[in-house]
Amino acid sequence: MDAVGSPRAVVRAWSGPAGVGLPTAGGRSPLTARGTPARGWATVESRVRLRPVPWSRVRVEDRFWSARQRTNRLQSLPHAHAQLAETGRLAAFALGWRPGQEPVPHYFWDSDVAKWVEAASYALATDPDPELGARLGEVVRAIVGAQQPDGYLNVYFSTVEPGAHWQDLRDAHELYCAGHLIEAAVAHHQATGERVLLDAACRLADHIGRVFGLGPGQIPGYSGHEEVELALVRLYRATGEERYLAQARYFVDQRGQSPNYFEVEAARRGTPGHAEGFMRSLRHPARHNQSHAPVRQQSEAVGHAVRAMYLYSAMTDLAVETGDEELAAACRRLFADVTGRHMYITGGVGSSAANEGFTEDWDLPNASAYAETCASVGLAFWAHRMLELEPRGEYGDVLERVLYNGVLAGVSADGTRFFYANPLASRGDVHRQEWFGCACCPPNAARIVASLGQYVYAAGPGTLAVHLYVQGQAEVDLDGQRVVIRQRTDYPWDGSVELTLEPEKPARFELLLRLPGWCRAPRLEVQGQTVDVGAVARDGYAWLDRTWRAGERVRLVLPMPPERIWAHPQVREDQGCAALQRGPLIFCLEEVDNPGIPLGRVSLVAGADIVAEWSADLLGGVVSLQTLGRVARGDDWGGALYRPAPPRAAGALLRAVPYFAWDNRAQGAMRVWLPEG
Repeated sequence: MDAVGSPRAVVRAWSGPAGVGLPTAGGRSPLTARGTPARGWATVESRVRLRPVPWSRVRVEDRFWSARQRTNRLQSLPHAHAQLAETGRLAAFALGWRPGQEPVPHYFWDSDVAKWVEAASYALATDPDPELGARLGEVVRAIVGAQQPDGYLNVYFSTVEPGAHWQDLRDAHELYCAGHLIEAAVAHHQATGERVLLDAACRLADHIGRVFGLGPGQIPGYSGHEEVELALVRLYRATGEERYLAQARYFVDQRGQSPNYFEVEAARRGTPGHAEGFMRSLRHPARHNQSHAPVRQQSEAVGHAVRAMYLYSAMTDLAVETGDEELAAACRRLFADVTGRHMYITGGVGSSAANEGFTEDWDLPNASAYAETCASVGLAFWAHRMLELEPRGEYGDVLERVLYNGVLAGVSADGTRFFYANPLASRGDVHRQEWFGCACCPPNAARIVASLGQYVYAAGPGTLAVHLYVQGQAEVDLDGQRVVIRQRTDYPWDGSVELTLEPEKPARFELLLRLPGWCRAPRLEVQGQTVDVGAVARDGYAWLDRTWRAGERVRLVLPMPPERIWAHPQVREDQGCAALQRGPLIFCLEEVDNPGIPLGRVSLVAGADIVAEWSADLLGGVVSLQTLGRVARGDDWGGALYRPAPPRAAGALLRAVPYFAWDNRAQGAMRVWLPEG
């Protein structure tokens, strides 16, 4: 039998001298200032290439995610479809709008419908539903029917401004909408096998290829809201047509070149852009859409957070597909910047509502946090793509953090109400809504929940990786044979994971298991034999290299005691405060669980035990945390506003629930970060 954990030199991610700066078990990559990769990184070409196991090959069968996927399919998708119909978004594809009619189609409506199509396609592939299938078919026929003979497809610019195609790339979202339509078409084809929408997407992409580029008569521009770039890579992967990959690379490479295209476009057009007032209010408009510098020169996350996440996702896709090490290096720098200076503990990014995006380093306010749900979805997309670039634990940790906290908080327990912004503190005046005028978040959350399976596993030559711990099974094509992998776990409530491997015949390959950064003492067994985790750990994963036989089992135990987490001293708002965490979940105090306790006056008792308990009757079944706290008293101040003595404090037993579950019961205050003393 092969030794467990014997490394293969050809796929080692670290190429530096032995013992110099190597990450420890559960440790993370060595980085220099502003996230510049330290010496020792291998090139893209020399790294193991892992591709996600498709969602259609993964069955999710656990009580945590299965319930959420069921709610998504039975509640969120029908609710969103009804809203799309009620607001006129679906009818707009008939192209019957005439001046004077209400509602007037908006220039980003196509994207809302496209994301619903994508989410519905995923849901149907894993759980056939005739009613949902009929709705999906109607919407697909409507979209295809709106396409113009030359391949152009956009409701707004086919009816409201029919003579203004491609004249306001900075603001008008034409390429953004095209990207979402392309993504929807790929998902629909993969889910149903039908080509009608995919063929329409190819015609649209070919139209875009004729219009945009550096050739004679072409527009040398790019999208003001990134999305089409990653969609074109996805279309290339689905069709094998190299021109779509080349077009994606053009859009990425052209961004930020001098002169800035959006300035040239505005001067040529001579009329205000669709968001002229807002763009003029910005100090650095080019930073808002990441066109301030060529992408390979960028090191800081700036501007609109969703746009940035989609751009960085496309950059990573291209680095993976082309082996472009310069592009990969930029992705690493930017990822380190986002997650090291701009990410909330919940995985949210984009702290400011003023620009829906990034501000200065360490600026992470709680009550006013924007942390748009779409930005969390985008960060999950990007972290997942970074795992394709190289299997490193910090990428999987971010993927997990944002999925279990930032994304899930965006949807109510019943699947019919949504957060656009996700604050980390509230006085009781912040609540989910049934829909939004700008409705990007509900269908975005729906598509990532429906496609969860593709985030769990990845495979490459001689390698099978487990990024997330989700009960169920997957069928993997590995080196020419079918391998079934099964997980049994009650994650995230419990950290015990049992994996069973069933190759068709004995096969040698490396099994990679992510060692979450939050776990300090993971334990590992293969076929009942204890494995020294430190001996097999590399870059945040346990690498198990052996000949696997059908029925062999691996047991990973990830102890998840509840604990306090502190923020970097540069994060001003969180100084003197701690947050509560257990496993991948962040917890918060809600007023409904702490009656009579004003949360604005609460502090944690330093060193007090934190007790975790399963509460089957709470929020559909969750683990809650209890610990001792203090509540500052105000009943002995005699009407004074100030005095030369601190307030007295009364003891209190505090109860915290997972952040993703807040605002599902009685209205009231909420806090994630709490003073400790």
